[in-house]
Amino acid sequence: MFKDVASAYVAQASSPAQVRHLVDRAARIALSRRTVTVIVLPNDLQDEAYEDPPHAHGTLRSGVGYSAPKIVPHDAELARAAEILNSGKKVAMLIGAGALGAADEVIAVADRLSAGCAKALLGKAALPDQLPWVTGSIGLLGTEPSYKMMNECDTLLMVGSAFPYAEFLPKEGKARGVQIDIDASMVSIRFPMEVGLVGDAAETLRALLPRLRQKQAGEWRATIEDNVRQWWKTLEERAKQPAKPVNPQRVTWELSPLLPDRVVITSDSGSCANWYARDLKIRRGMKASLSGGLASMGAAVPYAIAAKYAQPDRPVIALVGDGAMQMNNMAELITVAKYWRDWPDHRWIVCVFNNEDLNQVTWEQRIINGDPKFEASQKIPNVSYSRFAEMIGLRGIYVDDPELLQSAWQQALASDVPVVLEVKTDPEVPLLPPHITLQQAKNFSIALAKGDLDEGGVIAGAARQVLEKILPGKE
Repeated sequence: MFKDVASAYVAQASSPAQVRHLVDRAARIALSRRTVTVIVLPNDLQDEAYEDPPHAHGTLRSGVGYSAPKIVPHDAELARAAEILNSGKKVAMLIGAGALGAADEVIAVADRLSAGCAKALLGKAALPDQLPWVTGSIGLLGTEPSYKMMNECDTLLMVGSAFPYAEFLPKEGKARGVQIDIDASMVSIRFPMEVGLVGDAAETLRALLPRLRQKQAGEWRATIEDNVRQWWKTLEERAKQPAKPVNPQRVTWELSPLLPDRVVITSDSGSCANWYARDLKIRRGMKASLSGGLASMGAAVPYAIAAKYAQPDRPVIALVGDGAMQMNNMAELITVAKYWRDWPDHRWIVCVFNNEDLNQVTWEQRIINGDPKFEASQKIPNVSYSRFAEMIGLRGIYVDDPELLQSAWQQALASDVPVVLEVKTDPEVPLLPPHITLQQAKNFSIALAKGDLDEGGVIAGAARQVLEKILPGKE
């Protein structure tokens, strides 16, 4: 059962004397390989007293401790990479979770190359969004500046990312590539890289920097920064579009400037991940994550609880759709109700996007397949999540007026009791990808023609604007 996610080490104890060795091995493998390990302790074994392994043939006695090595590529490979990066006139960078903790090195290399930098979802907290050349997320949940940069660059430097969607990377033959990853198996599997540097992100960038020539901050960097400025204006305009009753994008837009220092943000899978990816401006010292590898629903609240246990002095905010809330996150609130008094900082907030719809799939059906919303599978019950929170001893806040969002966030962040902030959001606000293809627009029109029950809401606002741009003569 555990092998798929803990393939490096899964072991079951059969005697108390084994446990010391299993724990030592599991911890060291998890740290060194940056992976999940599992120890299974059978029920009957749990009742037995621990004993050290004997000093005898056939027994093992392990020790504790792990010190991470310095992993840096050979000089010849660094020189090859530097030659490619120095020759590029339009350098784009893509960073992922492997670049967490390497912000200073990423900034130094980006400034030396006059590059722009996009972030994979798991690398959202790797670089602050206040930097004018940070283009934000990439992919279907990404930004227009990231999309443009990848299409127009002549050189790509990828650092610590396993971003899988090739259509959002440069076309093969249009750009040269250099990749840095600590795992050799991940090198050159997403884009045909000329040089793959196997090493720690921060150490490798630090070793690479002296070999890079300073590029002038010319038209390439200026274009990226202008695209980023315009994009933030676009996001604000979209967030403030009228909706019935609340525009979901405005929920995160209003939160962004209120984010406390050192906050940990988690997001569930689903439509809320779009607004998490695009609208939240990350500052230094913040952490942010979601189920970026599996896109599992129901992860946000367990992640948020884990974050609070790992660092109980930090504020934590989880963004959750109502579908995931009904799957398992409501039950997890009971865990919070039991333990929150143990945390020195009681700021723990779940924001529920209540739109009575499995919204991400609804929009995928419309855009990818040209199918209208299928009510039988997509519509879910309306549950009062804020009242449920109050029933179990937490604080509940309900918002169905966009003008009250800022005040609601301020109340939640000031609360000395964990909060469930329930916002009644409009399911018909479109989840626009960074680039609308002609086929996607056609599929959207086909879905409407098939009789989407919510057509009146779907074609309003931003959706109408997109159709008018893509399909000439569309009314």
